[in-house]
Amino acid sequence: MSNLIIGASSGLGREIAYELGKSSKNLILISRDIKDLEIIRSDLEIKFKIKVNIFNLDFSKVDEVSKFIHDNKEMLENLDGVLFPIGMMNKKDSVKNSEKDLLSLISANFYCVAFFTNKILKIFEDKNKGYIVGFGSIAGSLGREINTGYSCAKRALESYFESLIVSNLKNQIKIQFYTLGYLDTSLSSDKKLLLPKGSPKTLAKIVHKNLDQNGVKKFFPFWWVFIDYMIKILPFFVSKNIIKHFKD
Repeated sequence: MSNLIIGASSGLGREIAYELGKSSKNLILISRDIKDLEIIRSDLEIKFKIKVNIFNLDFSKVDEVSKFIHDNKEMLENLDGVLFPIGMMNKKDSVKNSEKDLLSLISANFYCVAFFTNKILKIFEDKNKGYIVGFGSIAGSLGREINTGYSCAKRALESYFESLIVSNLKNQIKIQFYTLGYLDTSLSSDKKLLLPKGSPKTLAKIVHKNLDQNGVKKFFPFWWVFIDYMIKILPFFVSKNIIKHFKD
């Protein structure tokens, strides 16, 4: 049995891979960056004596994801669980996105995650066990001037995982969802942010610890729950001015 991580070359995905590797869990790693995956695989297999399979797959392309599922049915039937520490952004992302850019953003951040999950869920239902972990963003709390497609997709993803949680409370399929604020990764290293960045390594430990729990829905870092609550209870004419200060 193996654990599938989609978006495994990212800061968070990589940390989750190492955290699961420490527990001698065999891994399947997916990313668009096969060179990074090759390095990670080699290191994990040497350090933890586990089996690691890697695949180059672009989750912004529906046809590629569909083909991967079709070509790897036997492998997917032997999964313990799936984690989606995946996110795609575009510097030009706004309400004026081109059709191509908007489709890529929605596919990578929502549609392909939901599509893949629907296929995996059927497998887990037959076994009555498994886990599925999704990762959203505080960017989805309110509409914004930039990163528009990204935030829309992440809001949809949160609603989808809430529905997954509600639909699987009476079985042994564990559903978890984490709404992320700022993380200390290479993507945020040169940005001036209003609040401290959370550690991907710390989050990976929390995710691992919670894999046996069902209905988990948390914010990380935890203080973002208060910001999210404030944004949602304030009248829109107030919150629309607050969101301008959180551009990333």
